[in-house]
Amino acid sequence: MDGHEGLAERFEANRGQLHAVAYRMLGSFSEADDAVQEAWLRLSRSDTSEVANLGGWLRTVVARVCLDMLRSRTSRREEPLPEVPLAGEAGTDPEEEVLLADSVGLAMLVVLDRLAPAERVAFVLHDMFAIPFEEIAPIVGRNAAATRQLASRARRRVQGEPEVREADVVRQRAVVDAFLAASRGGDLQALLALLDPDVVMRSDAAAARSGAAAEVRGASAVAETFSGRARAAQPATIDGVPGLVWAPGGRPRVVFRFSVEDGRVVEIRLVADPQTVGELDLVLLEG
Repeated sequence: MDGHEGLAERFEANRGQLHAVAYRMLGSFSEADDAVQEAWLRLSRSDTSEVANLGGWLRTVVARVCLDMLRSRTSRREEPLPEVPLAGEAGTDPEEEVLLADSVGLAMLVVLDRLAPAERVAFVLHDMFAIPFEEIAPIVGRNAAATRQLASRARRRVQGEPEVREADVVRQRAVVDAFLAASRGGDLQALLALLDPDVVMRSDAAAARSGAAAEVRGASAVAETFSGRARAAQPATIDGVPGLVWAPGGRPRVVFRFSVEDGRVVEIRLVADPQTVGELDLVLLEG
């Protein structure tokens, strides 16, 4: 009995955070209560003697339960309105629930309800609770890089930025890949065909200090700049958009961001500032 009581005490010590995680994922206090209760049931039936971090274990369980609930909601095509407690309404702690609802905000919950289940889980755990992508990845069934992309896509939608359509991504990837091949091969005519006549290349201060021109304008000048000089670059997605990265030893040093319109490159931005590069959502690709 002492062991069970001790386990219950440890669970209660984590209940507040578990409920906060579940509410942000589900937008419903009653469903959050159900998710937390399910976590307790699984805990009481499990051998946790080898679990070093019980709080992390419980958070993972709650996240998986919430993901299942969100997927079930999607399969039934349900889109419930965010649930805000009324004064005197029954709940775990009405006063705390009102404070939690205020801290999240109805507008945020409405936006979160538009995310795909895995996007919502990745975004909530990483952006709201600072959980590393390596820990989130097993919960959503993806690797860390793909999980980072989920959170990045969710972040753009939450911030109101237009979602990059898959067709646009495919078209831009084709242009960037062709640009890389032409640059590596020193094919000046192929580069000119890919560049808008008024294309501009801009470098940040860090790239300029490394020898890149601060600004180059016009297709001919930009083609000359890159012809035969991108052998060490490799394809990547940058905040979900195709681009190139120079990453010696797998460490991103310079990012090449492309703006493409009507199948032609209209702008190339070289980013080498370490802090800026570190804040980008980068996924290196084979190529």
